[in-house]
Amino acid sequence: MRILVLAALAGVAVAGPATAQGAKPAFVFTGIPDQDESRLVERFGKVAAYLEGKLGVPVTYIPVKNYPAAVTAFTNGQVQLAWFGGFTGVQARKAVPGSQAIAQGAEDAAFKTYLIANAKTGLAKAADFPKDIAGKSFTFGSRASTSGRLMPEYFIRQAFPGKTPEQVFPTVGFSGDHSRTIQLVQSGAFAVGAVDYSVWDLDTKAGKVDPKAVSVIWESPTFPDYQWTVRGDVDAIYGEGFTARLKAALVGITDPAILAPFGRSKFIPVDNAAYAPLIAVGRSTGLLD
Repeated sequence: MRILVLAALAGVAVAGPATAQGAKPAFVFTGIPDQDESRLVERFGKVAAYLEGKLGVPVTYIPVKNYPAAVTAFTNGQVQLAWFGGFTGVQARKAVPGSQAIAQGAEDAAFKTYLIANAKTGLAKAADFPKDIAGKSFTFGSRASTSGRLMPEYFIRQAFPGKTPEQVFPTVGFSGDHSRTIQLVQSGAFAVGAVDYSVWDLDTKAGKVDPKAVSVIWESPTFPDYQWTVRGDVDAIYGEGFTARLKAALVGITDPAILAPFGRSKFIPVDNAAYAPLIAVGRSTGLLD
């Protein structure tokens, strides 16, 4: 009986006034938590207000605790759109057939990882991969981060053939996000780390990086990274052509107040095929089935 009552109550909640009046449900999106929470709220709050004005439906941003939670929310249909990293986007589209990458930052077509080091290591910036990082403590970002885990691990394996990061470094950590990686290396908790170059630039401009304590020692080759990915069922929910209007709205963002928190100059069109290199890297490192 209790289950039936709860089911009935759930039905009432779903069939509320908005449904009765034929109004469209809120369009919900999320983004991977790659920076500190205050910056994410600023970034995505502005996007929600902008999209609501362009799409003519209520738009809601919901935060998630970590990268896998963003993929899960997308997979379960809790959100229809997500700002993913390159690798989380690959994972999400693999889990939800028909979903599409529709826009990326202009800078995301040729993204970079920075290897950063605490000043006490004595490591200096060089063009070649710094093999002297071997034997030092090392932190990645999130386990599912493209620029903070997938690509750095790939470059490490290339530099030390036949070895995993755990065999190269005595201590391997996962900070959870790029801003946290910077702080951990800056404090000396880890000697070296891998970080998204755009977050490094944003945190530097915000005065959160002490150049006397931490610096960039290597810039990686470029790779595709962040993108907006949308579920394939949104046209059925919000009307024919909704995906196209959403894509046009994202690509049409010109307001610096929206773009600056992303560290992007603009958004440009993209498709799933652009991320094929990350699928190959994910499989080669064993991080993607």
